[in-house]
Amino acid sequence: MQIYEELTARGLIAQTTNEEEIRELVNNGKAVFYIGFDPTADSLHVGHFMALCLMKRLQMAGNRPIALIGGGTGYVGDPSGRTDMRSMMTPETIEHNCACFKKQMERFIDFGEGKALMVNNADWLLKLNYVELLREVGAHFSVNNMLRAECYKQRMEKGLSFLEFNYMIMQSYDFYYLYQKYGCNMEFGGDDQWSNMLGGTELIRRKLGKDAHAMTITLLTDSNGNKMGKTAGNAVWLDPNKTSPYEFYQYWRNVGDAEVLKCIRMLTFLPLEQIEEMEKWEGSKLNEAKEILAYELTKMVHGEEEAEKAKAASRALFAGGAAADVPTCVLAADEIPEGGVDVITLLVKAGLVPTRSEGRRAIEQGGVSVDGGKVADVKAVLTADKLSGDGILLKRGKKNFCRVKL
Repeated sequence: MQIYEELTARGLIAQTTNEEEIRELVNNGKAVFYIGFDPTADSLHVGHFMALCLMKRLQMAGNRPIALIGGGTGYVGDPSGRTDMRSMMTPETIEHNCACFKKQMERFIDFGEGKALMVNNADWLLKLNYVELLREVGAHFSVNNMLRAECYKQRMEKGLSFLEFNYMIMQSYDFYYLYQKYGCNMEFGGDDQWSNMLGGTELIRRKLGKDAHAMTITLLTDSNGNKMGKTAGNAVWLDPNKTSPYEFYQYWRNVGDAEVLKCIRMLTFLPLEQIEEMEKWEGSKLNEAKEILAYELTKMVHGEEEAEKAKAASRALFAGGAAADVPTCVLAADEIPEGGVDVITLLVKAGLVPTRSEGRRAIEQGGVSVDGGKVADVKAVLTADKLSGDGILLKRGKKNFCRVKL
C-alpha cells in the first residue's frame, strides 16, 4: 500500500483540491508540503500531535516537510474555532514559544541537511509594507467570499476584529512565499482551516498563473485533534514538565471505547493489518487496546523508558496498588496549618480539580478517596503526620490520581 492510500485507510484525509495530482506527488515522494503551528504557548499539545505524526509518515515516504512556526501570524491570532479573540502576546513571548516548538519538533522530524525545513513566518511577514500588501495581495481577496468562510462565521455575531480578519490573508501569503522560495507545492492542515488554505492556493494561481501547481489537503484534525488538546479543562502538553509522561499515558489510557481504535489507526505506526484484527476486540479487550495506544504514543513522545514506567504505574494503580511513578504533589511544611489541611485544598493543589467548588462537588458525589478509603465529609482534614513519609494517594473519580506528601 502506498502512502496516500495508507493515509486514506487510516481515516486521516478530509478533503483535497486535486486528489489525483496530490496522490501522484505524495506516492512518488515529490511533495514539498508545509504545516503551520502558531506559538500560542511554550509547548505543543496533543492537538498538534496528528500533524506531527503526518509529517513523520510523509517524510518516511520520501517527501519533504516544512514546519512553519507562526512567529508572524502569532501577532494576530487565528480566529478559527474561537468564540472570542485570542490574548495578545509580547514579541518576547512569541520568540520564546517558537524556540520551544522547534526543540519538541526535532523529536519527530528529521531536520538534517537536505531533509525537512523549519521556517518562521516572522522572517517575511514582519517586513511587509502595509500599502504594498494591500495592493499586491489584498486585491486578490473578495470580502464577500471571506465572510462566508467557516473560520469567520461563528465570530460574526459576537464581533470579529479587523485584526483577526487579516489572518486569512497572512496565512495565504505564507503559502505564496513558500511556493516561490522553496518550491512548496502542498499545504496540510486541520479541516477547520479549509477556507484559509484555499486562500493560499487561489493567491498563488492569481499571482503566478493558472499553471501554478499549488494544492491543499486537510486532515480530520478538527474532530480528533483540537478536541484532543484539552481534557478536564487542562491542556495535555508534549512538554514533560507541563504534562508528565505518566499523565500523558493516562490521557490516552482513558479514551472512550468508541474512540480507541480510531486513535490507534490515526496516530500510531502499527501496521494496518494488526489494527484491523484489533477492531474485532470487544469488552475487556478494549482496555488492552487502550494500553497499546497509550504505550505507543508515550514511547513516541517521551521515549521507551518513560513509556515502560508509565505503563507499570498505571497497572499498579488500576490494580489498587502503589507505584513510584505516579504524579506527586510535594507540599512544604509551612503550607500545612497546625490543625491539618482540608482535602479540598489538597485536591486543588494536586491539580485534580480546578476549583474548590468542584472539589466540594466531587466529595459530595462520592468521587474522592484517600488511600482507597472514600472521603465522605467535605470538611475532612489530614494532619502533617498523615502526609509525611510516602504521603497519601489522593484519587478523584476512577482515573485521576496524585500522591501528596510533605
